[in-house]
Amino acid sequence: MEKERKPKITKEEKKKAKAEKRKKLREEGKGIVNEFRKFISRGNVVDLAVGVIIGSAFSAIVTALTNIFLSICTWWIPGGLSGLVTCLPATNAAQAGVAGIGQSFASSELEEMTIIFAATRGAEGLEATDANFMDFQNALLSNYTNHGGTYYYNGANLIDWGAFLNAVITFLLIAVVLFLIVKAINMVHKKADAIKAAQLEAYYVKHPDERPAPVVEGAPKLSETDLLIQIRDELKKSNESKVKISDDAGV
Repeated sequence: MEKERKPKITKEEKKKAKAEKRKKLREEGKGIVNEFRKFISRGNVVDLAVGVIIGSAFSAIVTALTNIFLSICTWWIPGGLSGLVTCLPATNAAQAGVAGIGQSFASSELEEMTIIFAATRGAEGLEATDANFMDFQNALLSNYTNHGGTYYYNGANLIDWGAFLNAVITFLLIAVVLFLIVKAINMVHKKADAIKAAQLEAYYVKHPDERPAPVVEGAPKLSETDLLIQIRDELKKSNESKVKISDDAGV
């Protein structure tokens, strides 16, 4: 048996299929664009974008306020908050620091420690006036970090109390500022509500018939059927009064 031959596709049919495919892709693209346009134009997305921008600016303000507050509170601490660190004892050679110097030294001892460091590198008898003195000093400082006027070995384990206090104070300042902002907004809303209530009361004084019936606490809520019955009775009374007026006018 001969195999069934597939029908040949003409050039026009290929062009038509490609055109339909391109049209479908364009429609899908337009649909995605329209969907994105609707998404980006929603109120909550715009509000979120505004909130992010305001939050960034607010963060800069809080950071500046925190720095001022910390400067005032820690001016008596040598080196400020950066000096509030505890160096834990070395448990191995990697934490012990440079031989002859140890884990830490004061900034006032930098020249002396540079000479000791140079001696461990074979340059005994180094003086501060020597041309290569700064080279040894820079090499020494590459192994230590200054924390409030004291140099600590980079391999030593430090407890940075200053960073912890900085985070706590920053959190408290942000909480206080946000509390004050929310409180101010609530006060504005309360004043606006009070003004609206006063205007509404003045309107009801002039139009007492439009004042709604007071809500009695504990009273059972009316169902839809009860409300419809009340509306029917009111319409019935209104129609009866209209008929009575027309009869009186006819008499």
